[in-house]
Amino acid sequence: MALKRAKAGGVGRPLALVTGASSGIGAAYARALAARGCDLVLVARRGERLEALGAELGAAHGVVAEPLVADLATEAGLAKVERRAAASPAPAWLVHAAGFATRGAFHEVDPAKIRAQLRVHVETAQRLCRVSVPGMLAAGQGSLVLVSSLASFMTSKHYVSYAATKAYLNTLAEGLTIELRGTGLRVQALCPGLTRTGFLETDEYKDFKYDKVPAWAWMSAEAVVAESLAALDRGRGPIVVTGLVNRAFLGAVRAPIFGSALCKLIDYLSRK
Repeated sequence: MALKRAKAGGVGRPLALVTGASSGIGAAYARALAARGCDLVLVARRGERLEALGAELGAAHGVVAEPLVADLATEAGLAKVERRAAASPAPAWLVHAAGFATRGAFHEVDPAKIRAQLRVHVETAQRLCRVSVPGMLAAGQGSLVLVSSLASFMTSKHYVSYAATKAYLNTLAEGLTIELRGTGLRVQALCPGLTRTGFLETDEYKDFKYDKVPAWAWMSAEAVVAESLAALDRGRGPIVVTGLVNRAFLGAVRAPIFGSALCKLIDYLSRK
């Protein structure tokens, strides 16, 4: 089925703008929100994947899925998505799931990668929230979802920049929750742990030993998104850690004495 070319959100259905929609958690959000009757603006660099996903969602749910090919690591790409988020009709959902990891000693990581990561994780979240909120306020409702990480609560050697950018998303969500209280807007920073997506299938993780990680430590992207949406429906937030294993791990890290020892162990293992 050919992808519908009508403008998303133009037929009275709520509009969801999803970044990182070509795979993983972003694609899982797109499928879940389409099932809820949302039209979509699907944002990613890989246009052919957006086309395929849009066709799938149009056929399955009768929604309009508008592909928006953009590289959020560039000013031109970010500005393109910013303009779409600010246009009418305003999105009822903003889901910022785009992101990537940098791995290596902070002073050795390519500075261009760090700049790109700051733009994709931090600046994109800031600017898209900024232009989406006015329309949501006018409607008296809206949802802002920022995909953070379990890494936002801790850091270790090799992941300094990544963890710092995700910690920013948590703080942004907490601040917006306070500022927007009573307006009908919902804000969430979603903090998944290990998730079966293509996120780790990069040169950064070419030596990652998947077989050493037990199956119970992983979640599917669909399960992560289901927890996110359930938390929003119940009014929980603004920080949502998915999975019992991840919540237990975070509790252990935060324990006064045991947590310190565990963090030292994580730091030691990260040096391997």
